[in-house]
Amino acid sequence: METLTGYRDSHSDLRQMIDDLRQLMQPEMLKIRPNAKTAYQLLCDLATKVKAHLAEEDKRLYPNLLTHEDPRVKSIAWGFISGEKPLRRSFDEYHRKWLKDCDFNFTPEFLEETHEIFDMVACRIDREEQVLLPKLVEVGIFAAAERASA
Repeated sequence: METLTGYRDSHSDLRQMIDDLRQLMQPEMLKIRPNAKTAYQLLCDLATKVKAHLAEEDKRLYPNLLTHEDPRVKSIAWGFISGEKPLRRSFDEYHRKWLKDCDFNFTPEFLEETHEIFDMVACRIDREEQVLLPKLVEVGIFAAAERASA
């Protein structure tokens, strides 16, 4: 995911998963056991993809930004690094509370917390698309990565 296209593809995949889950996460849909099982699996898949996305950024993106000569780039990187901690913590707490026992108990509280998680991820993606990626393009981070992989 070291290219601009890679990040945008990852964002697109995450958005699509959230959109699919929002449609499935309706009380009447979740009363049908196969739907509940599918929703549970998709939620687990989303959690895995979000964690992988953040880990990829930690490993491949932020180290380059933190050593960049432009202090604005460093500042943006620190902002995104500190902003991912609450998202990770929320995902971990959500998983422990709702997904670890595989009981498919889709209560109103569960649905509310699930939609909050969706909103957090969508907000993070929007910020990456509107702030981080344009800055990376501006300072040439992706151009260097694409030349190196060519």
